[in-house]
Amino acid sequence: MRISARGTYLTPARLAWMTAALAAVLGLSLVGAALLGPVHVSLARALAGGDASPDRVILFRTRLPRVLLASVVGGSLGASGAALQGLLGNPLACPHVLGISGGAAVAGVVALVAGADAVSPLVPLAAFCGALASIAIVSGAARARGRTTPHAVLLVGVVFNALAAAVLMLVNALVSYTQAQGVLFWMMGSLSTQSYGLIAGSAVYSVVGLGWLVLHAHDLNLLTAGEEGAQQLGVDVERTRRSVFVASSLLVGAAVSMSGMIGFVGLIVPHLLRLILGPDHRLLLPASFLGGAAFLVWADTIARTVLAPAELPVGVVTALAGGPFFIFLLRRSLRRSVA
Repeated sequence: MRISARGTYLTPARLAWMTAALAAVLGLSLVGAALLGPVHVSLARALAGGDASPDRVILFRTRLPRVLLASVVGGSLGASGAALQGLLGNPLACPHVLGISGGAAVAGVVALVAGADAVSPLVPLAAFCGALASIAIVSGAARARGRTTPHAVLLVGVVFNALAAAVLMLVNALVSYTQAQGVLFWMMGSLSTQSYGLIAGSAVYSVVGLGWLVLHAHDLNLLTAGEEGAQQLGVDVERTRRSVFVASSLLVGAAVSMSGMIGFVGLIVPHLLRLILGPDHRLLLPASFLGGAAFLVWADTIARTVLAPAELPVGVVTALAGGPFFIFLLRRSLRRSVA
């Protein structure tokens, strides 16, 4: 089935089978990543053994929660990136550069320095509150005469993120060695093991956020024709922009509150899927959620296996992949502008 530049020929059948195919890829990725690691485990022994079986402990108490958390965080970042790129009309837009992750990281670090335990739920809660505050600051600073513009949001987000990074480095220079390790966690990103209950709650939250974005998929498609064209077709541009921005930011804040600052997932995955599947957000949003989940699962697998028994922060792996990709996109955009 041919798909136009605006995705108007997307059929329900194509939407269903493409989503199912990506879901299958994610399912296989979860199984494969859980079985990979510096220590070999047998699925058969893990299922047949008792609670004290080494294979069972490694697989179900250590690797599987981490793999599931990576899928939730990656899905949230991927869907947010797709929505923000469509909303701002800029393929270089990324949740990481809008300042939300920086604000969440600063709040999480402040909670750690104030004495909260690193595994305490107070730290993710503080980070989530920091994300909410960042949303208010960025959206408020980018608003003029009751309206926000894409360029203003990007500019304010970049400046706010730079300020947050400076605050993190300042705190890192002032705290003790032990507390500095917690600061590095937020700066580089890490998927430490969480409880199944917290992961399940985060998954529900992410799916609800994805559903919120999908409800605005048609409006996002119309916005690709330009703000004036979308208004003529009945889109309340300012309301759509505000709703999508808040929903995307809340997803990013929730992800950062559990994993620290993991950049470029929301840049790489949506852009590649847009090239493969087309720009229709009815398909692109769920595809970016599933693709982002699979991407971060494998990025974390590389992080914990490539230098085993040592372990890299997963944010380092995504940055090494995303930095050159960002430069490639920037140069291509510059060439098109010159042309």
